[in-house]
Amino acid sequence: MADAPVPAVPAPLELAGYAPVYSGKVRDLYAPLDPATGAPRDDLLLLVASDRISAFDFVLDRPVPDKGEVLTRMSLWWFEQLADLVPNHVVSTDVPDAVAGRAVLVRRLEMLPVECVARAYLTGGGLREYRTDGHVSGLRLPAGLTDGSRLPEPLFTPSTKAPQGEHDEPMSYAAVEAALGPELAARARDLTTRILARGNEIAAERGILIADTKVEFGLEGGELVLADEVLTPDSSRFWPADQWEPGHPQPSFDKEFVREWLLSPASGWDKASGEAPPPLPDDVLERTRAKYVEAYERLTGRPFAAGPVA
Repeated sequence: MADAPVPAVPAPLELAGYAPVYSGKVRDLYAPLDPATGAPRDDLLLLVASDRISAFDFVLDRPVPDKGEVLTRMSLWWFEQLADLVPNHVVSTDVPDAVAGRAVLVRRLEMLPVECVARAYLTGGGLREYRTDGHVSGLRLPAGLTDGSRLPEPLFTPSTKAPQGEHDEPMSYAAVEAALGPELAARARDLTTRILARGNEIAAERGILIADTKVEFGLEGGELVLADEVLTPDSSRFWPADQWEPGHPQPSFDKEFVREWLLSPASGWDKASGEAPPPLPDDVLERTRAKYVEAYERLTGRPFAAGPVA
């Protein structure tokens, strides 16, 4: 088996008063410098959402305009909607001008070593598991489900948190208990499924179905805190409710559109080759941006305009 591709991530911006900590496929982390000592603080992080987009473990050559701002604004909106369920890590949106609109200052947390995933509909990796033996993450599902089937209730289907460039693998709930302990595992499971259920209650009123989502939790004083992003087109599958029809892949507001183009004859790319995908053409970039913006505007009822977050 060929080695997994390692995403090519651009060097982070130089921001006065901040030290780079980490650059991922989409996000960059910085530590504020203590004005008195010049040393990086260990209690806060600046979380910056870039316009980079990844697919099939590659960071694609061309960014999607405004994507980072859309993700940041959408997460901030969702944090407000979920505030009664779980606290979040946001401290301030007062950030350097160079990253205004796409960054937030957050509390540094002890992150859980588990990808917390919940599914309300069967598709993607969950569907592939189901087709193998009727299970998803060790849970037996009813017979006869197909691509896009609504599940009886949101399911917790966790996965490993693999190193960058490697694939996450499904985990059983017993494995999550072994990693976190029974009490913390139960809290993470219940919060993850409640977040997806609440998200779908709100999104359904706006004509959107949230098929599945991945959320990140950290610990602060023994309590779970919602971190990173939440219920965005990068962390979730968004489907137009009026076009939902089980039995085949659904149209979407998320980056599934990019994956579909890369796998189409139009791209000329062979996923099995191990080579990096081709750059996205202008029309695909424009349509991808439009899908992200439409999802934001339909969910929040607010027009999208680039610039600092109020």
